[in-house]
Amino acid sequence: MIRVAVVDDEPLARRGVISQLAAFDDLVLTGEYEDGPAALAGLRETLPDLVFLDVQMPGMNGLDVLAALPPERRPLAILLTAHEGFAVRAFALNAVDYLLKPLDDPRFGEAVARARSLLRLRGLDVSAVDARAAAPLRPLKKFLVRIGSRTLFIRADAVEWISADGDYAVLHVGARTYMVRESLHQLATQLDPARFVRVHRSSIVRLDQVAELQPLTNRDAVLRLHDGTPVRVSRTYIDALLVALHARA
Repeated sequence: MIRVAVVDDEPLARRGVISQLAAFDDLVLTGEYEDGPAALAGLRETLPDLVFLDVQMPGMNGLDVLAALPPERRPLAILLTAHEGFAVRAFALNAVDYLLKPLDDPRFGEAVARARSLLRLRGLDVSAVDARAAAPLRPLKKFLVRIGSRTLFIRADAVEWISADGDYAVLHVGARTYMVRESLHQLATQLDPARFVRVHRSSIVRLDQVAELQPLTNRDAVLRLHDGTPVRVSRTYIDALLVALHARA
């Protein structure tokens, strides 16, 4: 089981997160806190594995709470508001994803799956019961692609990026493309979170393929892969992408 705490100074926001947690049978709530000092005391006492944490709170913000905890006692964090400029500091404080309010069900599930995968890499037993949210025991290593009567096996580490095509996903491998019968949301919960990151509702990129990131005026961005391919990044995913890129730096 994954022990979870929720920190937000808005009661409605806290209840919203807690109601979302009810969909995951492998998450157990250890505490909820309405301000930074209370959260700091509670996290020190209960030692959760994961905390959903509001960035902006009066007096002591969410990142200050994380910074006040010793690294060995610091939980993974999913931040509940996205603020440009927090990404580098957030990475150093175990932030693994950002969620914009109001919370979105698919993004919430992806953030939980990402945290679950990283906790598993730390050696924590996080076997999931709920099939709707469960991530595989190991990240997906190969894709099975059916072309007529043939079945091709495409290595995940050969895929440069993935785009959506309705309820299907398209693998981009060099100049070739392959369609798989899974949605982008399903793949986002199965791939290695240290190597693949969703950057838009219609695209996932392999992090080591990112060559350039160009911000746009609306807080969206465009990234270019090493082969020159442009991929749009939406503001919903930009901070999580920055955290993941800094983790590889």
